[in-house]
Amino acid sequence: MSQTFSKQERIFKKKEIQELFSKGSSFYLYPFSVKLTQTTLSNQNAVLISVSKRLYKRAVDRNLIKRRIKEAYRLNKFTLEKSSFRIAFIYTSKKQHDFSFIEEKMIKILQKINA
Repeated sequence: MSQTFSKQERIFKKKEIQELFSKGSSFYLYPFSVKLTQTTLSNQNAVLISVSKRLYKRAVDRNLIKRRIKEAYRLNKFTLEKSSFRIAFIYTSKKQHDFSFIEEKMIKILQKINA
């Protein structure tokens, strides 16, 4: 499996986002709130990454956190290889965590989804 993060792996259509939030199940693992649905439409996982504007007023801070989350997902997405999910990662912490912490939590989330 390639370790890229292409446009096909992102959720960007409004209809798909609404469906994910209305019909999806969710759980919380600090600092993420995770929403997910299993789909049969494609054999590839799709991801949405969100950081609250209310918590981080400056776009620079939001973008930094989103880059860290995307990289942590990109490096560890191979754990979900045999499934097809639509997943929303919502960053809820008021503290800007470093990459190693985010990657550690991302691994735990992906293992929980895969179980």
